[in-house]
Amino acid sequence: MCYVPADNNRSTPVSEPTVADATKNIYQSLQADNADIDAHIAVLKAAMLREGLKEAVFDPARLVQNNRSGRKLMQAYFRQRGVTVKFSAS
Repeated sequence: MCYVPADNNRSTPVSEPTVADATKNIYQSLQADNADIDAHIAVLKAAMLREGLKEAVFDPARLVQNNRSGRKLMQAYFRQRGVTVKFSAS
């Protein structure tokens, strides 16, 4: 038997991830050998649209491969998925 509460029409606001949340998840994914990176990029892209941002900013010190080729590879991969990546000066 299934129990359904009588007030099942209430609208509970579900918080959508912010750009900061999505960026944090991408850092974690990069540390975990790019696990679910495409899903995290999609969440980042949606959060950027909601917040009106045109580019994502990452800290190069937090990247697994913090050299020029690693940064360029990341920019190209994200660009293919519709996200412009910039790196902060650290």
